[in-house]
Amino acid sequence: MSHWSAEMVVHRRKTRKLRVGQVEVGGDSLISVQSMTKTDTEDVAATLRQIHRLHNAGCEIVRVAVPTLSAVKAFEKIVTSSPIPVEADTHFSTGIALAAVEAGAHSVRINPGNTRNRKGLKEVAVCARERGIPIRVGVNSGSVGGFRGDLARALARTALDCAQLLERAGLREIMISVKASDVAETVRAYRIVASSCDYPLHLGVTATGAGTTGLVKSAIGIGSLLLDGIGDTIRVSLTGDPVREVEAGREILRSLNLRSFGPEIISCPTCGRCEVDLLKVVTRVQKELRGFTHNVKVAVMGCIVNGPGEAKEADIGVAFGRGVAYIFRGGRKLRKVSPDSAVSELLKEIPKPRRSSPREPLSFIRGKE
Repeated sequence: MSHWSAEMVVHRRKTRKLRVGQVEVGGDSLISVQSMTKTDTEDVAATLRQIHRLHNAGCEIVRVAVPTLSAVKAFEKIVTSSPIPVEADTHFSTGIALAAVEAGAHSVRINPGNTRNRKGLKEVAVCARERGIPIRVGVNSGSVGGFRGDLARALARTALDCAQLLERAGLREIMISVKASDVAETVRAYRIVASSCDYPLHLGVTATGAGTTGLVKSAIGIGSLLLDGIGDTIRVSLTGDPVREVEAGREILRSLNLRSFGPEIISCPTCGRCEVDLLKVVTRVQKELRGFTHNVKVAVMGCIVNGPGEAKEADIGVAFGRGVAYIFRGGRKLRKVSPDSAVSELLKEIPKPRRSSPREPLSFIRGKE
């Protein structure tokens, strides 16, 4: 944590704990970051390449679509070679869900909005219990039907009814997600579920779109719930490269002080007072710190109005003025330097730990409970 920041206290909702492969979900475990592959599952090589990219970006659980029985053989190969736990994403058919469990899935997502075979769901529950894996009951607004104007309650009711069916079949390792494309309805649905059970919750907003739109919707929806203490694992759903989903998910957790993933760089938006190419400076600092494991907040500020004060809020910082720059550490001005040497001088003050490898455990902090 930085010199000035007070640790945000988030009172996590108490849930039962389960495991997806080696990743704990719920209880007092860390909030994990998920994503989903966007390749053809039957193209095993392409899917595994994407999983490795996601893993290197910090993804901890990956979901893979299993749309047909013919995809199950490919899915089994993917599970065997994946560096992180794999959840099978199944719809419509309990037969496919059952086959995915038997193929070694670390978790299986079923959607009761389009999978209504109660006998088949019980068979999947029994098989999952015998193999010691959880089922995620994942409901979304695109598949739930029969509601009359209250989408959030329909999502919650559909998910809870299915979870109770699975539990009556003997399965306790159950997660729930209730996603809509409408942020407010999504938040309300999760709050209803959270007040009604102790199942771990997988957070996300569905069909958010691409770029800024998707990032904003996801940050508002997921962030609101996390501040309520709701949520045990998250996925930011974006149209495009899934690596962006992982990066965004990690930033959401970091911004709420729920986890930390190495150096954090804060910088001002710049204005007419800025005397340097601040984007160029920030880009260089990011490049130099890539792969470092220390949890340190670094401020890069472009002018003398708010810059020195905001640089003091970070562990280490630089604030630029006209023809000059100031280096700060822990709220104390260290020295005046030239703008040309500012980045080099800043980097001298940052501890130089060994760089992390893709397989190295992520460093973290946790909000108090």
